[in-house]
This record gives sequence, structure tokens and C-alpha cells, in this order.
Amino acid sequence: MLQLREADGPATVIHRADYAAPAYWIDTVNLTFDLDPAKTRVLNKMTLRRNVEVALQPLKLIGEELNLARVLVNGQGASFKMEGKQLVLDNLPVEGSFELEIFTTCAPIKNTSLTGLYVSNDSFFTQCEAEGFRRITYFLDRPDVMASYTVTLRADQQKYPVLLSNGNLVDAGLLTGTGNEGRHFATWVDPHKKPSYLFALVAGQLVCREQRITSRAGKEHLLQVYVRPGDMDKTEHAMNSLMASVVWDEARFGLPLDLERFMIVATSDFNMGAMENKGLNIFNTKYVLANQATATDADYANIESVVGHEYFHNWTGNRITCRDWFQLSLKEGLTVFRDQEFSMDLCADASARAVKRIEDVRVLRTAQFPEDAGPMAHPVRPDSYIEINNFYTVTIYEKGAEVVRMMQTLVGRAGFAKGMTLYFARHDGQAVTCDDFAQAIADANPDSELARLLPQFKRWYSQAGTPRLAADGHYDATAQTYTLNFSQSCAATPGQSAKEPFVIPVSLGLVGISGAALPLQLQGSADPVGNSHLFVMTQPSESITFINVDEEPVPSILRSFTAPVLLDFDYSDAQLLTLLAADLDPFNRWEAGQRLALRSAINSIATAADATGATGLNDAYIEAMRRVLRHPTLDAAFKELVLTLPSETYIAEQLDVVDPQRIHAVREAMRAQLATALAPDWQWAFEAHSDNGAYRPDALSAGRRALAGMALAQLCLAARDDADSVWPGKTYQRFKDAGNMTDCANALQALISSGHALATPALARFHSQFKKEELVIDKWFALQAGACDRGGQVLPAVRQLMAHSDFNIRNPNRARSVIFSYCNANPGAFHRTDGAGYLFWSEQVMALNSINPQVAARLARALDRWKKLAEPYRSAAREAIARIADKTDLSNDVREVISRALAD
Repeated sequence: MLQLREADGPATVIHRADYAAPAYWIDTVNLTFDLDPAKTRVLNKMTLRRNVEVALQPLKLIGEELNLARVLVNGQGASFKMEGKQLVLDNLPVEGSFELEIFTTCAPIKNTSLTGLYVSNDSFFTQCEAEGFRRITYFLDRPDVMASYTVTLRADQQKYPVLLSNGNLVDAGLLTGTGNEGRHFATWVDPHKKPSYLFALVAGQLVCREQRITSRAGKEHLLQVYVRPGDMDKTEHAMNSLMASVVWDEARFGLPLDLERFMIVATSDFNMGAMENKGLNIFNTKYVLANQATATDADYANIESVVGHEYFHNWTGNRITCRDWFQLSLKEGLTVFRDQEFSMDLCADASARAVKRIEDVRVLRTAQFPEDAGPMAHPVRPDSYIEINNFYTVTIYEKGAEVVRMMQTLVGRAGFAKGMTLYFARHDGQAVTCDDFAQAIADANPDSELARLLPQFKRWYSQAGTPRLAADGHYDATAQTYTLNFSQSCAATPGQSAKEPFVIPVSLGLVGISGAALPLQLQGSADPVGNSHLFVMTQPSESITFINVDEEPVPSILRSFTAPVLLDFDYSDAQLLTLLAADLDPFNRWEAGQRLALRSAINSIATAADATGATGLNDAYIEAMRRVLRHPTLDAAFKELVLTLPSETYIAEQLDVVDPQRIHAVREAMRAQLATALAPDWQWAFEAHSDNGAYRPDALSAGRRALAGMALAQLCLAARDDADSVWPGKTYQRFKDAGNMTDCANALQALISSGHALATPALARFHSQFKKEELVIDKWFALQAGACDRGGQVLPAVRQLMAHSDFNIRNPNRARSVIFSYCNANPGAFHRTDGAGYLFWSEQVMALNSINPQVAARLARALDRWKKLAEPYRSAAREAIARIADKTDLSNDVREVISRALAD
């Protein structure tokens, strides 16, 4: 067992295999809060009963940072003892139910961790997932204990006029009696049983946008979005996204809104993006507030996605929840899949759907694939953890969504909907497992490949790592056959040295040299199967042969990225150019361009070059990019994706030994080469896409703005190399004249990324114009911390930013905008040969550790892949990690990450 040092003793490793049902059930919870920032009083009255299927044992309730004042059982004083953080009661009634009353106090104003009950901008908020409810009252704080909640909030009416909790408002009014002058109350009843992590309360000075809707069944519902006064004009898009989510879930899966009202509340102090508390979703302001003057197209898209995600949790996560936290992907992977499908279904055409799919895969490959290959690698359903907050990861979320997507691929869209219906019929109101979900999808489709292969398919839940799919092709001109040979493997990961074969659905097609899609006829089949085929691989090695192939084809493998795997196929440049120009599958057209650019980058990195790096893009690639840019029918957003070079992080993952400065130099040289070689084409692209009329955040308009912004950045880059002031001047003017934040930020980014002197007055003007807009100032910080490093200027700038009067390390958004933008998202600036970036990182991890362990632990993962680094980076990185490890008062959150990073 791995033991971690902590101030109050070694931390315990929790194992999935040790799951045991609770010894007691909690049926009802009646909470009364007297809200005060310095001393909030919480009266918790519960009805409990023994779980007769578990051996008789004491009741152990957990609490943290609480002052215990009273414990009553059935109205009488009760003996108890404290065992660490546990309140232990013995000699409880064995038959029937009993009442337990616990009175505690806490200090929300001191709660900088932003878990449990805390204060933000003079308002009260809660965050109880995963284990925050224990900071509010002593409780069986685990997801399989589901109870009915009644909540009464009492507070000063002038300071806290709005009092919210889960469910439906049943009573409200002024409090009477001595000591209650100027105080009021509100009582809320949640009609649905829920685990404690879904509890929420909000109290403060808030304003509300309301919308009444009628469901397909004819029921009326009230939708509300609460924000601080002054932010009401930024709530329309969030409300529209919520309404679209309600409509989509009922239409696609037959899942209606099940409450009289549904509320969203925004706060600027929040560790995550949003939280799906039943009927009272609490959001980071970043994912609620938007108008064209302050929010970019990406912000609008993210709001739509996150609002959808949290609303969809109302069924996949709330109505059916997790038996234990090892099953976290049961709700998160499924709901990410649902929000991805929601966003794609809202797209007006197939091209926009493809863009969304590419964006999702890009996140998976740049964030999750490295996680699968690093010290924090874990299965979609982990087997153990020390701090559950460390497992809210891209593996649980994004890879979990890909596992669900593979299920839909294997049973079909209609079959998946049938499986969802069966899942709710079986498990509504229960706390269940990933196995229960997979079984329901398979049972609803008994003739499917998923049902046939279910035990093997579930290895996606139990095995960590990214499978590698190797393929080669052989064309027999005489027999007119084409054979694809596949083999699969998966590298060892911590605790898993050997892997069994996965079920890998591979969508594929064949493309002729002319670019035409070739008809597919399988060997042994009487008729062609169209121009795309789903091959389901289950063995370590398998082959598939197509007949009546009258020319040597180019194989299009893993269309739409049907499985989260690494594909190895030795494509020639000519084959990739064919796929880029003509493949029917948009994903593989994009992928072909990425492979060509990646090949050039790796070749340049391997070639000895001076400090400026080699320019490795050949004429064929540049001409192909020109054709994409000038293509008359391709979607602008798709063009922007194809023309974006692979990121430095993604390039690094393809190398065994990583020299971050070499990668940075090579990619910058490639970027400059594209800028110069395509200068007339970039000018055309900007002029053709810069005027988009009145602002609309739809996919078509956003794509046009994205391409115009890319063109502007490239023109500024070309102008830097030519010492030309025309395009930087035009860019500065566009920055000043922009009618929306997207165009404004794109112009500012173009000046910053090209290192032009006009970036300085532009940044000053931007801050002056938006200094009262917190989320816009986050962008101002992030643009500078993420700037292209030329001569090591970024780190000193970051230290200056942290001394700025607008910087506050206690606010997660602001910490992310500066510290994370530098350490996690700017490898060319972070990985310095003098190790100063690593020293800065270690300082900030330790500073955040004492303020907000969750945020600190996420920052700690910036050096997950340090062992791949070349010298001198590797030694400097290890020294920085060891410096943190030597700190004796590290939180479990941070120590788990650091210990695993240092493990052999």
C-alpha cells in the first residue's frame, strides 16, 4: 500500500475492490442554515435505518472543518466518540428508523478551498462534489446514500435577499421574534432522492433572467439564470442554450425536465466549470456570461456545451448516479458524449458536425493521450485512488465519452437510444456501476456486436493506456484484391504491465488515386457494402480483404476516429495528399494534413540546425495548403483546422526524447514559412472573410471569423520577417474598430504572436477598455502569459503580471489565466534551459497548496511527462518536483500527483 505523508498522518489508498454497502441508510434530511460568513449554524435532522444486509456496526459519519455542538438520537442526548474526522455512534436502534440530530458551526469566509460552503463576492455558495458535503455537516458523504432533502435557509434580508436550494420553493417570508429583525427565510423541498454531493445552496444579492417553457407533455416549467447585478445583459445565450438542451434531451432520448423550476447561478470563484446540483446548477461565470462585446465565439460555444452538459446530468448523473467514485465515468463519460452529440446535432450541416468532431479529438489527443502515457495513467474506471479530486480527468471525461461513442457505433444511433431507455427503466433512482450501463445498452441490442463482445469490450473500462493500431496494406493487381493487415498492442502503465486485446471498431474506406471513392466488396461477400465499412477488431492480429479493386487504393482508416487509438500506417506523402484532397471523410482529410505537417516537423527536429530551426515544409505541402485555403466549397472553420499546425505538445508526444526549445523553434519556423509562402492567399482569405455583418455566434459565422483571424496572424508574421508595417498597422486598426470580442481578441493575438511593437499599446488599450470585466481581464492576462517566447521574455512578464493589482491567486480563473497559461499551455516559454520556469512552477504549486489544494494539484501535473525531457531540462524538472515533495505539509491532492511523478 502506498503511504503518503500528511500533517495528520499517512493517507489511505482507497481500492475499488474494497467497496462495501453502507451500514446505514439515510431516508430524509432536514437542514436548517443560519447563514453568517464568520459563523454559520447548521442544524441537521436525519431519519436513518440500519442496512439489514450489512453486519451490525457503529454509525460513522465524516466531517471536516466543523465545530460540533450537539448530537441527539430520537430527541435524547447520545454518547459518541471522535475517531479522526469521524463522528462514531454506537448502540443505535436496531429495528425500524430513528431520528438523528446534529448541530454544527462552520466559517465559510475562511474556506479558500471553495469546497463545502464558502463565500464569494459577499454571497454564499456550495460545492459538494466529490466530498464537500462533509464540510457542511457530519454525514455519510458517499454517492450510494440517497435521501430526500428539505432545506430552510435563514439570513439577513438586506445582505442576502435571494435564498436558493435544490428542488421547489415551498415557503418563504420574514422571520419573527427577538434577534430575527431584518432576517428572512426560504424553505425548499427536492422531490427526488439524491446523494449528498448534489446538495446546493446559494444566498446573496443576485438578479435573475426567467423563461417559462412548456414541455412536449404539456407541463410548464420555470427556467432561471441568476447572476450578479450588472451582468444581466450577458445571460441571453446561457438561457437559449438551456432551452435548447431541454428540447434536445426530450426529443433525442425522451428525457423531460422533471422539476417545476430549473436554476443556474453564476459565481466567479469556482474550482471547476460547473456543477449539476439537482435543479440548482452552480456555474463558473466563464460558462454563463456572454455578449458580443466581452465573449469570443469559443466562449459562446463553450457556454452552449457546458450548459448542455450540466442539464443532461439531470438524468445521467442525478436520476441515476454512481455507486462509488470509481464509477465516475458512468455519469461524466456518458454526459460528455451527450453534450458532444447535442452540439453536433445543433450544427446546421455535416461540415460543422465534422469540425466539432475534430475539435473533440484534438482535445483527446493533446491532453488524454499524454495522460495515458504518464505517471497518472489510470483506467476509465480506476481501481484505486488517494484523493478522488485528482481523478476528474480527461481519461474519465473525454476517453470515457469515446467508450460510450464506441457503444453507439456498435449498436447504431437508434440502438443506443433503445439502450438508454432500458437503462432508465432498470435503474432510475439508483446508484449503479459502469457495468450496469454497458449491460443495458447490450441487452437492448441482443444481436449487436456489442452484445456479442461485451466482456471483452469492457476492457476499455478496466485497462489504462492508449492502444496502438498498426496496419499495412497489400494490393494484388492480378487478383484485384486489397488486403489490410492489422495488429494491436498497448504499452504498460502503472500497475498494469500486460494488456489483453481490446474491441476496436475501425471505420474504413478506399480512395482511388484520382480521388474517387472506391466501392467496397468484402472477400466472401456477394455484393458491395458501399464506400465505407466498419471492421470490428478483437484479436491481436487480423486481416480484411476487399475484392474487385481495379486500382491500387489509398486506405482511409479510422474514419471519424471511431476508436481512441494511435494509428500506425506508413503512408507516403503522395497518399496523404490524396486523402487531404479527396477523402469523403472530413476527419481523415484533416488527419492527412496533420500527418504531413507532423512528418515535416519530426524530420526537422531530427536534423542538425541553427537556433532558428529548419524550415521543413516542402512545396507539395504548401501547395496543398493553398488549395485548401482557396477551396470554393470547404467550410471556413474546417479550413482553419486544416491550416493549423500540430501543437508543440502533440509533436512532443511523438518523440522519445523531447527538446522543448528545439520543437518550439521548428514549429515557429514552419509557421513563418506558411505565412510567407501563402502571403497573397492569406490576404485574400482575410478580405473574403473579414466582413460578416451583424454579430451572430452560429457555426458558419464563427468559422469565417476564425479563418479571418488566422489570416491576420499569418500576415503579421510575414510582415515581421519582411519588416513591413502595413499589415500590423491594419491589424491594430481592426483591433480598435472591432465590433465584437472575437475580432478584437484575434487582432490583439495577431500582434502579440508576431512580437510586433504595436502589441504594447494594444494591450494597454484593451485593459483600459475592459478593466471592469473580470472575464475579459482573464483574457488579457492569458494572452500575455501564453505569448510566443523570444529570448526568454515571457517568464519575467508573468512575474510582473502576478504583481499586478488585478491579479488574485485565490481566484481560480485568475490563477489559471496567468500561472496555468504559462506552465501548462506555453511549453516554448516554460521549458527554459536555465530551469527558471520549473522553479516558478514549484513556487506556485506550493503557494496554491495552502490556499486551494484542488487547483494546486492540477497545476502540479504540468510536469507529468518530465522523464521524456532531454537534458538539461530533465534534471532541472526532477529537482523542482523533488523540491515540492520535500514540503511536509502538502495536501493529499498534491502529494499524490508529485509522488506518482517521482515513482520509478
